[in-house]
Amino acid sequence: MSIPFSPNVSEAARRDILELESKISVFRSGDVPEEAFRKFRLARGVYGQRQPGVQMIRIKLPYGRVTADQLVRIADCSDKYATGNLHATTRQDIQLHFVKLADSPALWAELEDARITLREACGNTVRNVTASAKAGIDPDEPFDVTPITHAIFEYFLRNPICQDMGRKFKIAVSSSEKDSAYAFMHDVGLIPQTRINEKGESINGFKVLIGGGLGAQPLLAKQAYEFLEEEAVIPFIEAVIRVFDRYGERVRRHKARMKFLLADIGLEEFLRRVEEERIAVKNKQYSIPTPAFLVDNTLYQSERIDTITKEELIAQSLTQGDSQYTHWLKTNVFEQKQKGWYAVQLRVLLGDFHSSIARQLADVVRQYAADDIRVTVNQGYLLRFVKAEDLAAVYQKLNELGLAEPGFDTTADITTCPGTDTCNLAISSSYGITRVLESMMKEEFPDLIYNNDIKIKISGCMNGCGQHSAANIGFHGSSLKNGKLVLPAIQVLLGGGFNGAGEGMIGDKVIKLPAKRGPQALRVLLNDYENNAYEGEYYNDYFVRQGNKYFYALLKPLADLTSLVSSDYVDWDHDEPYQTEVGVGECASVLIDLVATTIIEAQEKLTWASETLTKGVWADAIYHAYNVFVTGAKALLVSKGVSTNTQYGIIKDFEENFGTDFSEGESFKELVFSINKNEPTEAFAQDFVTKAAGFLKKVNEIRKAQLAEDDEPELSLVEFGKDS
Repeated sequence: MSIPFSPNVSEAARRDILELESKISVFRSGDVPEEAFRKFRLARGVYGQRQPGVQMIRIKLPYGRVTADQLVRIADCSDKYATGNLHATTRQDIQLHFVKLADSPALWAELEDARITLREACGNTVRNVTASAKAGIDPDEPFDVTPITHAIFEYFLRNPICQDMGRKFKIAVSSSEKDSAYAFMHDVGLIPQTRINEKGESINGFKVLIGGGLGAQPLLAKQAYEFLEEEAVIPFIEAVIRVFDRYGERVRRHKARMKFLLADIGLEEFLRRVEEERIAVKNKQYSIPTPAFLVDNTLYQSERIDTITKEELIAQSLTQGDSQYTHWLKTNVFEQKQKGWYAVQLRVLLGDFHSSIARQLADVVRQYAADDIRVTVNQGYLLRFVKAEDLAAVYQKLNELGLAEPGFDTTADITTCPGTDTCNLAISSSYGITRVLESMMKEEFPDLIYNNDIKIKISGCMNGCGQHSAANIGFHGSSLKNGKLVLPAIQVLLGGGFNGAGEGMIGDKVIKLPAKRGPQALRVLLNDYENNAYEGEYYNDYFVRQGNKYFYALLKPLADLTSLVSSDYVDWDHDEPYQTEVGVGECASVLIDLVATTIIEAQEKLTWASETLTKGVWADAIYHAYNVFVTGAKALLVSKGVSTNTQYGIIKDFEENFGTDFSEGESFKELVFSINKNEPTEAFAQDFVTKAAGFLKKVNEIRKAQLAEDDEPELSLVEFGKDS
C-alpha cells in the first residue's frame, strides 16, 4: 500500500486505515451508494462539510488529553492536509477542516504514529469520552477520575456492542459535585463519590445519571444510582448500551437518542432491562488500571514546600503595575490540590488557533508544565503543574501568543460551534456573532471577566454542538421571514446550566430575534440582571423568579420587524444577502435499505465474529454474531417491503414473516435473544457463531430465490464488503 506505517501504529489501527483507503477507492469508482459510504467514514472520524469536496476530520482526544508532541503532530497534519487551523470542540476533540477525502487515510496514519485516533469520533458510536479538565488536580475532587475515564475510552473503542447503534452515545465524567463536565446532559454522566464500607475503608464510586441530552428536544438525565462502586461502572455502561442498541429507535432520527427510549419506557423498566443484560456482559466487575502516563508523572504528585500563595502572587503583581497580568492571575490561574503547584487555563477565541501557535505552546509546556495538556469543554486549554516562580514567565510567553486573555470560563468567554463556516446543518453564523458579543462585553462590561455564574453558549442551529441549552444565556441560529424576504435570526434561551444550588438545568426558549440585534439583546439582559437581581442571586434563580414571560416582554421590542434595515438581511461575517442553505446532517449514519448492501453488512459482521472467536474473545464474538442475525433479518424484511426499526422489532417481525423457514426446535426470537440468557462462555460463543453462519447462508439462499423469481439483477456491491 502507499501508506507507510511506523512501528507505533497498532495492528487494529493499520487495518482501520487500510480499510478506509480501500473503501474510498470503491466509493469513488461509483460501486457503492453514498449513504453506505457515509455511514462507514463517519465512524472513522471523517465528516462532510458544508463546502463540497472537502471533509472535517475529528481527532478523538479522550478527556481532552494531549501531549506537547501530539499537539505538534496535529499542527503538522493541519499544515500538510488542512488549513493550519486547530479547532477545539465542546467534546474536548480537535477538528481539522477542508481536508481532501483521499488524504484522510494518510492523515490518520500520521496521527496514529503519535498514538492519536480518529476511530469512532463521529457516527452512531460511543463518542469521545469527556471529563473535567481539572481531573487529578481539582482541589474539590474526592479522587482522580482520569483512570476510569481512560478505561471507559479503551473499553468501548472498537467494541462490537456500539458499532452500529441507532444514534450516537455520549459519556461524561465530572471531577466533583460541581459537575464541570456537565454529566446532567449526557447519555451516561458520572459524578465521583466516596463511601466507607463495613470494614471502615474508603471506597470510590459514582453517582450515575442516564438519559440526558441536548439537541432540538433537550432532556435532563435521570439518576440511576446515588452510589455505584467504581468496579461496577463499566459493566453497567455496557449493559445500558446493549439495551439502547436493542430497543432504541432506528428510523426516526430525531427520536433515536437514548433519552427518548428512557422517556418512553420509564426509568424503572429501563433499569430492569439493563439488569437482564448483566449475565451477558463481558465483565461483571472491571478493575480500573492506572494509565502509564500517570505513573510517569508521579514526580509532580509530591507537594512543594515554601512556595508562594496565589494571594501573594496577586499582591506582587499589583506592585508591578501590570493590571492585565493581575487579571490573568485572578481568572486564569488556580492552585492545584497538590500544594505548591498551579494550573494555567487558556482562553481561546472560538476555540481556534493556528498551527504555528500550537507549536510554540508545546514549547511552553515542555519548559514550564507537565506534559499533560487538557482541552476543556469550553474550547480552551489547561496546563498543569506550573511552579509559582514560573507563572510570570508563562504569562509573558502566552501573551506573546495571544493566549493570555483573562476571563477563562467566565461570562466574557463564549462557547460556540463553527456554524455556517463549515457545518451542513447550521442556519446562521456562530463565529461572527461570538466575536461581536465578546468585543461588546469587553468594552461595556469589563468586570464580566470575574463573573463565573453566567455562561453564554452559541450554536449555529438547534442541534446544540455549542451546548446552548446548557447555558444561562444561550443562542442558536435560526431564520425569520419578513414578507418575501428571509433574514438571519437567533433563538434566545435562558436558564440553562446551573442554579445557585449547583443543580443542572435545561434552558427555556424565550424569543426569536434578528441576528444583528444579538448584541442589543445581550446588553438588555445583562443590564436587567445587574439592576434587578438580589445581592448574590444566581442568574438561573433570577430567571425562575421573574419567569419566562418577563423576559419575553423585556426582549419583545427587539423582535419588531417593522424597523429592519438592509444590514439586518446580511448575516454576521458576511457581505452577501442572507439565504438559508441547510444541507444533509452528518451527525449520524443514514439507514441503508438496499437489500444487497445489508446482506454484505451481515457478512462483514460474521467475519468479525469468526475472527474474535479465533482470538478467544467470547463476548465480542457473541455480539458480532447477534448482529449477523439482526442485520440478515433486516435484509429479508426490506426485501418484502416490511419497514424496520428497533432491533427488537426486527427480530419480532422477522419471526412473523419468515418463522417457518428458520425454525429448528426453537423460535427465531428465542434463538437470537439467547444472547442475554447465557454467560459469554466459549461453548456458547462457538454455538452462537455457528448458528449465525447457518442463518446467513439461508438468508443468501432466500434472497437468490427472490431475485430469480423477480428476474432482477443482483446489486454488485461485494467489493465494498470485502476485507482489505
